Amino acid sequence: MSTSRRQFLQYSVAAASMLTLSKAAEAAAPKSSKDKDSRAAAPKKLLVLGGTGFLGPAVVNAARARGHTVTLFNRGKTRPELFPDVEKLHGDRDPKKGEGLKALEGRSFDAVIDDCGYFPRMVKASTELLAPHVKHYVFISSVSAYANDKTPNEDESAPTAKLADPTVETMGKDFEFYGGLKRLCEEAAEAAMPGRVTNVRPGYIVGPEDRSDRFTYWPVRFDQGGEMIAPGNPSDPLQVIDVRDLAEWLVHVVENNLTGVYNAVGPAQPWSIGGVIDACRQVTGKDTKVTWVPAEFLEKNGEKGDVTLPIWMPPTGDTKGAHLRSNAKAVKAGLKFRPTVDTVRDTLAWFKDQPQERRDKFHAGLTRKREEELLALWHAEGQKAASGSGK
Repeated sequence: MSTSRRQFLQYSVAAASMLTLSKAAEAAAPKSSKDKDSRAAAPKKLLVLGGTGFLGPAVVNAARARGHTVTLFNRGKTRPELFPDVEKLHGDRDPKKGEGLKALEGRSFDAVIDDCGYFPRMVKASTELLAPHVKHYVFISSVSAYANDKTPNEDESAPTAKLADPTVETMGKDFEFYGGLKRLCEEAAEAAMPGRVTNVRPGYIVGPEDRSDRFTYWPVRFDQGGEMIAPGNPSDPLQVIDVRDLAEWLVHVVENNLTGVYNAVGPAQPWSIGGVIDACRQVTGKDTKVTWVPAEFLEKNGEKGDVTLPIWMPPTGDTKGAHLRSNAKAVKAGLKFRPTVDTVRDTLAWFKDQPQERRDKFHAGLTRKREEELLALWHAEGQKAASGSGK
């Protein structure tokens, strides 16, 4: 994963502190297109480490829909009003802070889903404490755990990131340590519970309740109308996974005791930035004018993608394989995807339902002023080229 892609996580963290919850707990993750009334044959006791951010609530909803009992462990600071009827244990992932993991001592669970592990020392502490009392540990890692994004179609056997200092406990100024730390977290979990760990490596997780606004930018911007920039070429690849699809598959992983490493990326068939735009057009019905601007021009003018042109990255050079990871192993293991147009529709509907002050504080994408500047430069360059060719 590129440095700029990691850096965007900073925007996500900052955004989270400024938002308000607009719906009740069970509305935190909108209904899936799948049958939510089906029950697991053997209900389990699940511990979710975290559980109140973005992926966590979707996991809780998916697990409860299948009849499982869920317990949350977190600091009680992020959206504590969620899930008032779910058992909540409070503490800190860092055993050196406050009560640390004390609330988990002596507790037994069938499985753990860890969606908030970032530093190996802390993952080591939780896995070692829980190992005697838990059968299965599911760690949410990231495709950032790979060494680079240069090669298309790599699977789970691809080289992984390494840190010069494995004891570092900072993401780095530009989040340059993020991927290496995730890989070390994977290793810490497996060392404590060998053969009982699932390391899940998602790419971009999107959908309703995504407070980073990365994917949300595209349907929202298209819905605003006028002339908009679309980066690169319509065929440039894009991989995203709806948070609800990921959550439901994580529950499937637990129910079937699936272990190992999986790339949890989607959709099922190769998608593209052009596909995003087409889905936005289908959902909104707007006649927004889309101007495709080449990657070379954007980079020349200081826009490399991923943040101001969120999620998209040019399929060349260091990012040639960024949106082309193989998901064959996860699909074979039951990972399913809803139609991407449904994700676009539900994401836009969720955003429109937010308070006005939230909608006014968008956290990703080009500002309208910057977009207008780039469009003016691009059109001027086209006119100059046309004028030159006419001589």
